[in-house]
Amino acid sequence: MQVTDTILMVRPAAFDFNEETAVNNSFQNRSSLLKTDLQTKALSQFDGMVNTLIVKGVEVLVVNDTKEPTKPDAVFPNNWFSTNADGGLFVFPMFARNRRFEKRDDILLALKQKFRIEKFQDWTEYEAEAMYLEGTGSMVMDHKNKIIYACLSPRTHHTLLEKFAATNGYRAIAFTAENEKAIPIYHTNVMMSVGDGFSVVCPKVIPDYTERIAVTQLLEATGHENIYIEPDLLKNFAANLLQVKNKNGNLFIAISKTAVDTFPKSKLNQLEKYGELLPIDVSVIEKVNGGSVRCMIAEIFLPPIN
Repeated sequence: MQVTDTILMVRPAAFDFNEETAVNNSFQNRSSLLKTDLQTKALSQFDGMVNTLIVKGVEVLVVNDTKEPTKPDAVFPNNWFSTNADGGLFVFPMFARNRRFEKRDDILLALKQKFRIEKFQDWTEYEAEAMYLEGTGSMVMDHKNKIIYACLSPRTHHTLLEKFAATNGYRAIAFTAENEKAIPIYHTNVMMSVGDGFSVVCPKVIPDYTERIAVTQLLEATGHENIYIEPDLLKNFAANLLQVKNKNGNLFIAISKTAVDTFPKSKLNQLEKYGELLPIDVSVIEKVNGGSVRCMIAEIFLPPIN
């Protein structure tokens, strides 16, 4: 299963610029807004995204963030947990100490009450060894072909990636991706995405030619139409999108309005073959904390109990 009809999103209680993640997330920008205004705008954009998806029939499980402890990045739950269709629920080690508070037992318990959990893996212990693997931020998963694509960074440790992949029957494709200043791209899902039948990828940020060819050719060989983007589009979160569906099987692509506004028409035409485009304004969230639409979605592939 590559595309889900059920997602989980966390409604932020204290959205703000995260000093701890800014050390290796070059997409973050400070805001001149007061904290209260920043929170209000983030909530408005969050609610707008939820409504856009619900109107299309996508099931959205909304969880309210807790006010204490303060969690400026709570809106990005896909970094601390993920699921798969085999009933797997996985919790991951996080780089930033203040993001580790996002891991909530009550959320895991709520999932357990609603869905069948066949296996549970908590990789948190690796935080003590300074080894991190931030969920579907670090790993772009091709579930159909059991392949994980991952660009290495302070958030994505190679040894841990290989261990997770081997434990769960996946093949790990690790590579280096950098911006124009040779700074590692902090998460794989800002430079590529994989859907059912297509991928969006920015090959130019993979400096090693062999790795670049290996990634793009493997995507093609496994049945994906590669939609290539330039680095300037990457900066506008053009790869940070997610294909979802509703209960009727209708396909949609949740994508940032910022990205759509800068995408060449030819690329949008390619994308539209794989689902109705849902341009969503999350400009404040993506500008301040460096993550866009895909980062805000935790996919729920778990089989329901009833």
